[in-house]
Amino acid sequence: MARSFSLTTGFLLISLYICSAASHKPNAPHDLVRSSCVHARYPDLCLRTLSSFVGPTNTPRDLAQAAVSVSLTRARRVSSYLTTVWGFKSKRERVALSDCVQEISDSVDQLSRTLNELKHLGGAKFQWQVSNAETWVSAALTNDETCLDGFHDVEGKVKEDLKSKITNLARVTSNALYMINRVDDESRGH
Repeated sequence: MARSFSLTTGFLLISLYICSAASHKPNAPHDLVRSSCVHARYPDLCLRTLSSFVGPTNTPRDLAQAAVSVSLTRARRVSSYLTTVWGFKSKRERVALSDCVQEISDSVDQLSRTLNELKHLGGAKFQWQVSNAETWVSAALTNDETCLDGFHDVEGKVKEDLKSKITNLARVTSNALYMINRVDDESRGH
């Protein structure tokens, strides 16, 4: 009888442990997103964009890739939007738009290179690869800001739409840089 009680208790404890572990597992990626986004420059935007990201977000490296992917998607959308903008009449406005098209195109290229680099992190080149990723995302962020600067004195709805889209792009790019820095910090044991 004691042996039967012991086996039943053991089985029950193992079952509870398995159920408990299974119930915590689905929240692990969400918890990582939440704990990682809390210190990002734009934490609410970070949480919103990475919580809804379709793909793995189980490690800081996954989060960095997801953040860069979100930024790249937004950069491509802004690039497409820029090709449809027709509301500028003055030569200065058209030049600013042309410059902005080039800046965002460069951002798309830099973010693409970053995503590729993050997908192949590892080995002896790890620190070099992370450094490349940080440099390219920083350059993309600078491009976003430079694009906005070109419209400093421009007025109107088109400018406001453009400013809103590029500001959002700059914010998700800033969060992507933060996530890459977390991968770097983790690799150094910080």
